Amino acid sequence: MKFFVDTADTDAIRDLNNLGMVDGVTTNPSLIMKSGRDIKEVTKEICDMIPGPVSAETVALDADGMIAEGRELAKIADNITIKVPLTWDGLKACKVLSGEGRMVNVTLCFSANQALLAAKAGATFISPFIGRLDDINLDGMELISDIREIYDNYGYETQILAASIRTVNHMTDAARIGADVATAPPDVIRKMASHPLTDKGLEGFLKDWEKTGQKILS
Repeated sequence: MKFFVDTADTDAIRDLNNLGMVDGVTTNPSLIMKSGRDIKEVTKEICDMIPGPVSAETVALDADGMIAEGRELAKIADNITIKVPLTWDGLKACKVLSGEGRMVNVTLCFSANQALLAAKAGATFISPFIGRLDDINLDGMELISDIREIYDNYGYETQILAASIRTVNHMTDAARIGADVATAPPDVIRKMASHPLTDKGLEGFLKDWEKTGQKILS
């Protein structure tokens, strides 16, 4: 499973990328706002740092506006993925932009039917929002599983990009089900390395090592 980082914080992206943990990046208007930077400037910096797909989101509500904004965003770098919402106009924009050979990420997906439409429209990625479904007592992972089954049934090449990831368990479950990509905030990816038994074991080893009075480096 590929890891995308869901942030516009270039320092956090750089830190994870240096460890080989970044296959791509997703941004949205809220993340751009948090960065406090110009969308084109920060997106260009991310694209220069990460060779994989970098999602930049349109904000128009009509298809023509999304297409125009998508084409403008695509000028930033060759690895830009144009992000459009899963509305009827978003599907229209996806069809046009993907037909032009551009990568398109269709976001805010909450049903398998929506995911099927996105695949038919030529989406490169479909972004089902796990956490937001969990928030209203629906099973976000069940949606990932349904989309996986449908796409496999018919050989759709659209990649399932598990989004709205809140916990390390979301990452595990998405990988088990077979999501192609998971996009998560930097802190969730870092927490994947944590386990209380690892900490306890390390503490014991260090106590025993101290008793030997030895040093590895003189």
